[in-house]
Amino acid sequence: MIAEFNTLLARETEELQLEPATINAGVAAVLSDSSKGIYFVAEDAQAGIIGQLMITYEWSDWRNATIWWIQSVYVREDFRGRGVFKALFEYLTRLAHEAKDVCSLRLYMERDNEAARQSYRKLGMKEMSYEVLEFVIE
Repeated sequence: MIAEFNTLLARETEELQLEPATINAGVAAVLSDSSKGIYFVAEDAQAGIIGQLMITYEWSDWRNATIWWIQSVYVREDFRGRGVFKALFEYLTRLAHEAKDVCSLRLYMERDNEAARQSYRKLGMKEMSYEVLEFVIE
């Protein structure tokens, strides 16, 4: 289900068609090695898994603490607007407070995804002055 949600996410937000073997292997790698990240899912008693997010880690030497990066955020279309991401985010913030070595939660999103931007702002997230740059290794 996580690989399927990631495939849908890529298609909806970036119009990308992910290679099934690659996304399946990527999800399996996280599930078998928590140093790569951890998935959190939201479930409905009748519908099963209805939403997800993953965290990955960045060490901040400036803060002597860990930044949790929120990635692979997806909520099934028929459950959007019903607080699914909010519940996942609130659970994650509780875990971050309990962890004691987490200094912030961050995420990146598609610049034009205004619905996501509004959801994140409602939860208290703020836009930063950073921009993401990438060099692809081929």
